[in-house]
Amino acid sequence: MNNTWNRPNRIGIDIGRVIIDGSSHPSGGDTAFFQGDEQTMLATPEVPGAIETITRLVDAFDGEAWLVSKCGERVQGRSLRWLAHRELFTRTGIPERNTRFCKKRPEKRIHAEKLRLTHFIDDKVDVHRALHDVVDHCFLFGEQRGPAPGFTTHVLDWASTEAAVMSTLAQSQAAHGKR
Repeated sequence: MNNTWNRPNRIGIDIGRVIIDGSSHPSGGDTAFFQGDEQTMLATPEVPGAIETITRLVDAFDGEAWLVSKCGERVQGRSLRWLAHRELFTRTGIPERNTRFCKKRPEKRIHAEKLRLTHFIDDKVDVHRALHDVVDHCFLFGEQRGPAPGFTTHVLDWASTEAAVMSTLAQSQAAHGKR
């Protein structure tokens, strides 16, 4: 899908396993984030390079960036407290009001449509299946068990994500005669 309407570039970014690195928690992986006490949950690390890269992406997208995550109310609260504890909104420039939650992964499509997202970073193939005809550029983040679908760009880490996303922006600017 191409940015045929010359709409502004807007990016959506998943939270779990894309920003919050639950699997690297020193006290027991994802369960420490989901089931641990508040202190244990807040100790869950960031995915390496996430904050620095997201900050640069927010700038590249002129602030048109949203966090879009699937979770229930309990994990939503934990995620928001983790994001506040890590000062993610201040550090990256994403406004806190630009955070969206849904109960099922395919419902991210609803947010992508309403927000008119052109780019999306997520670690789940089923999310990208729901987005592939709505979002121009889908980035499948992290290690995967099987091959990445052809409608996504597989990115292993934040360095490769930044390079891939910036490449699409450069192509878009060249196609529209912008510098």
